[in-house]
Amino acid sequence: MPIDTPWAPRAALAAAGPGAPLELTTVERREPGPHDVVIDIAHTGICHTDIALLRNHWMEGLFPMVPGHEITGTVVAAGPGATRHAVGDRVGVGCYVDSYRACENCLAGQEQHCLKGEVLTFGALDYDRRPTFGGYSRRIVVDENYVLRIPDGLGLDVAAPLLCAGVTMYAPLRRWGAGPGRKVAVVGMGGLGHIGVKMAHAMGAEVTVLGRSVSKREDGLRFGADAYVSTGDASWFRDHGRSFDLIVNTVSGGIDTNACLRLLRLDGVLVNAGVTAEAATFQGMLLGDPRRIITSTKNGGIRETQEMLEFCARHGIVADIETVPADRVDTALDRLERGDVRYRFVIDVSTLGQAG
Repeated sequence: MPIDTPWAPRAALAAAGPGAPLELTTVERREPGPHDVVIDIAHTGICHTDIALLRNHWMEGLFPMVPGHEITGTVVAAGPGATRHAVGDRVGVGCYVDSYRACENCLAGQEQHCLKGEVLTFGALDYDRRPTFGGYSRRIVVDENYVLRIPDGLGLDVAAPLLCAGVTMYAPLRRWGAGPGRKVAVVGMGGLGHIGVKMAHAMGAEVTVLGRSVSKREDGLRFGADAYVSTGDASWFRDHGRSFDLIVNTVSGGIDTNACLRLLRLDGVLVNAGVTAEAATFQGMLLGDPRRIITSTKNGGIRETQEMLEFCARHGIVADIETVPADRVDTALDRLERGDVRYRFVIDVSTLGQAG
């Protein structure tokens, strides 16, 4: 009988190629190093990035692929040099599992912008040219410096989407000063947007949701929005020109950038948080008068992600989730692509059976 080591093969869901269904298999993790921790995965969020990489929407993927970069679980083993996390700790893993650590961006706590290229949690090669496999699996081995502590006030299921969606919204809200006396608009109230509304409200900003329809208005107000407006309401846009300090766009395409720019007051900022390969167009004169800014955001550094988790614990902010068993993940991916979820899918990894 084989010895059950922490890196022994564990059940996982993998796609053999672009657009292929997820199938039950096993993944063998690397033998833990001195500063590694071994995590039994409890829950993994399903992110739009999973779809984009599984279906080659952005680039040619690396297959077989085990997706998942919104991972929560419990430490079950730790290397002899590990000091940040210990056996029994509730932890999480986000979008990346390593970076160069010595470049100016890593040294500034911005590992997500590593100049050598951060090592993505799945669908990538690490610095030793080994493929990375994500959280649609029972266990993962990660350097402890890229593992987050999940505060006791956050459930592992509702905390999972915070590891990507949460910090993706927290970072621009903090960077551009959402807070008392500031007017913030969130474009789109899906997986990103609904968390952003909760965060901006908790920061003390006056929050408006700009949605394609008003079907989520009741939810938006419950999450803390002061107003909920249809993006098709041209008269509202005319009446509220030069009113907002910050607009965070969470949708991947199809917004009227010029209309959003007109809503910004002096030094107002439009942040694109939704990932798209489409070219963005806007009228250049709308930037100069009255001195507006267009920028984007990615996710967040390790320190900032931990800060976000602590902030969410203090304010009771979690993702609104629908939990799915492992054998329904393909259906959940299809539903997510159609926008049929309120507001994030999370996999109950305990339902992932042992294969092989």
